[in-house]
Amino acid sequence: MNGVANLSLNADSRVGTIAFIDLKAQQRRIRQAVEKRLQAVLDHGRYIAGPEIEELEEKLAERTGAAAAVSCASGTAALIIPLLAEGLDTGDAVFIPAFTYNATANAVLLTGATPVFVDIDPATFNMDADDLERRIGEVRAEGKLRPRAVIPVDLFGSPADYTRFETIAEREDLFLLSDGAQSFGGRLNGRWVGDLAPATATSFFPGKAFGAYGDAGAVFAHDKAMVDHWASIRWHGTDNARKDSIRVGFNGRMDTFQAAVLLEKLEIFDDELAARHEIADVYSRRLSNIGRPQTHITGAQSGYGYYSLCVKNRDAVVSKVSAMGVPTAIYYAKPLHKMDAFAAFAPEGGLAQTERTADEIFALPMHPYLTPAQVDYICDAVEAAVS
Repeated sequence: MNGVANLSLNADSRVGTIAFIDLKAQQRRIRQAVEKRLQAVLDHGRYIAGPEIEELEEKLAERTGAAAAVSCASGTAALIIPLLAEGLDTGDAVFIPAFTYNATANAVLLTGATPVFVDIDPATFNMDADDLERRIGEVRAEGKLRPRAVIPVDLFGSPADYTRFETIAEREDLFLLSDGAQSFGGRLNGRWVGDLAPATATSFFPGKAFGAYGDAGAVFAHDKAMVDHWASIRWHGTDNARKDSIRVGFNGRMDTFQAAVLLEKLEIFDDELAARHEIADVYSRRLSNIGRPQTHITGAQSGYGYYSLCVKNRDAVVSKVSAMGVPTAIYYAKPLHKMDAFAAFAPEGGLAQTERTADEIFALPMHPYLTPAQVDYICDAVEAAVS
């Protein structure tokens, strides 16, 4: 305990206050540019569908390699829009991991479809393709639901195994939708998230690696033919002239202020992504021998929206590092199939790897403005807490 106590006493003098996510440091870097962008919006007064929206969509598509990008109001809206476009309805089964944020399940249920929970790979923390195949077979054998879609989640920024999932989706005639809410900036075999599935949903929630100053999101498409359909759904299902309802939709638009902020953040994103990779490299080098960090599949590079580690006696470790001035978070302490809202869809027998990981996982500070001294101190604290 002496090492823990000494770290606790010396944290401020050694490294200053450590932030889990430091949006203030980022804002100091881009404040003037953002204010200029926001002033331009105030001057033209097009707070909805301003020119910044189209500019952002074009730059997002160019940045990711997607055929097109459609901005929207949130990451949840980004999931709902392509599911509605595919005609998901009552009686349809959508396969999702139980180890993710509740937005994935909510999006499925809001279309009227039924979520079918799939276990995770204990190394990658992403959907287990073998378990997916088992669940599809079970649903077909039971005959109560129609398998219609699968939504892998790129947890913490690490791309799921889209080569495998694409093969399964094609064979089983499933719509493949990527939940890339945490993985903007991730790559798989040289292709960016946004260009790894027919449709990719992402979130620009402020705490994301690429975040707005409010709720916002986007959907990326392989096929430009989907753009008008998706854009119509986000605008109450109206046509391009906004005069006639041609399908069911909702208010899923991104406001122009958020697009203005994101345009400036995009200018520094590659620099910030490089810094995230440097921090993750130190964490992995220092901590892999005392915990179980996320493993990335061959050819994958994470966007490092978060950096999580699994350890025995997680709660005790978290308490100790907190006492040493290191903030943490737990993503996710309770899997979706254990939550009241989704318990009716819990698979018989549970999900062993999901439940084990939920008991052991916690996230370390991850943002581009951590100093090398702070990163070393965080590693020192975790090592001291685990020993």
